[in-house]
Amino acid sequence: MPTRNVLRVSPRTQAPAPRLAQAIIVVALVLYGTMTVLNVVRTSPPVGELTVCVGLVLALFGVQFAVSSPGARQWPPARKALMLALQAVLTFAPLAWFGVSWGSMEGPLAASLLLTLPARYAWPSYAALIAFIPAYNLLAGAPVDLVVYYTLAGTLTGLVIYGLTRLTDLVREVHDTREELARMAVAQERLRFARDLHDLLGYSLSAITLKGELIQRLITTRPETARKEIASVLQVARQALADVRLVSSGYRDMSLAEEAESAGSVLAAADVRARVDVECGRLHPVVDTVLATALREGVTNILRHSRVRVCSIEAEMDDETVRLRLTNDQPHEHGRIFSDHSGGSGLDNLRSRAAAIGGGLSAGLQDDGGFLLEVWAPLRPQSAEETEPLMFEPARMERTAVA
Repeated sequence: MPTRNVLRVSPRTQAPAPRLAQAIIVVALVLYGTMTVLNVVRTSPPVGELTVCVGLVLALFGVQFAVSSPGARQWPPARKALMLALQAVLTFAPLAWFGVSWGSMEGPLAASLLLTLPARYAWPSYAALIAFIPAYNLLAGAPVDLVVYYTLAGTLTGLVIYGLTRLTDLVREVHDTREELARMAVAQERLRFARDLHDLLGYSLSAITLKGELIQRLITTRPETARKEIASVLQVARQALADVRLVSSGYRDMSLAEEAESAGSVLAAADVRARVDVECGRLHPVVDTVLATALREGVTNILRHSRVRVCSIEAEMDDETVRLRLTNDQPHEHGRIFSDHSGGSGLDNLRSRAAAIGGGLSAGLQDDGGFLLEVWAPLRPQSAEETEPLMFEPARMERTAVA
């Protein structure tokens, strides 16, 4: 009996977006630190003083980078308090040495307050720290234009670092959610497989067992009756084999309209803008199942192997043909993976199912960089005698482009 292989999502598949967001934070912190050093350089300090300034900037932004790391939100309160205290020392102590040249270095500390403190304390603390910037610079004798500049720079720095850090957290959460959705889809398919096996094979296997025991008792005393029972067992076994094929291929009654509605809700949960337009009326059950299966496989591939933001699901009838189109942007950066042929999933299996009822399938990248999966089928499928050899013919292993 064919087995269903589970596609696993490797960390590298999910990594680009979180890595990019984290890289943006690093670049932003480096630029802010460089601006601080330049503020000190313009005062033409001695080499030793400049060296100390660079060291302090590296230490301060090193602490800031730790506070902005993905795991910092799960730190215990004691560690958060320690990091805030260390950053406060690195922020205020240099004021005694560099004075107003230390600029708006309160900005990173303001961001750390927003990231580590509860909301009811974070924003008042942030406001108090920003208010400190003009007060200190005025008392230090800085000109008004420089006071305004430092105040705006400190405010902006705090908000930008806070916003970029939260954005990185959200990107990581979205990727984790998408992986969980794919994992749930696999779990649901396993449950479906187990349920169908129980429902379809329970009676057949029980009948084969009972008839086998009967044949064992009759074969020596009533051979003619035993031969009739053997023929009956063969008939039950053939039916069981057909049932296994149906279960392993997932080829059972499904609804395209219901599957489209479910796909729309799943894509919306993954923060994907989905447009669903499926108005085909009532379809033949076999055609309905083939198209619904193709839609389910396509949506699963989109969630697991792309960085999709926009998706479109359309189905329409053209003369005696019904067509399903599934498009998405941001296909997988590598573009190609091995398709899964052994368990009734993958594009080759969908192509075989569509061909079995007189239809077809095409899939590939479009000129605009998006991915298109199109499946078409006749309104009246071919007869069972014509389709069976196609439905269960083993597929060959080859590379297939997927979304």
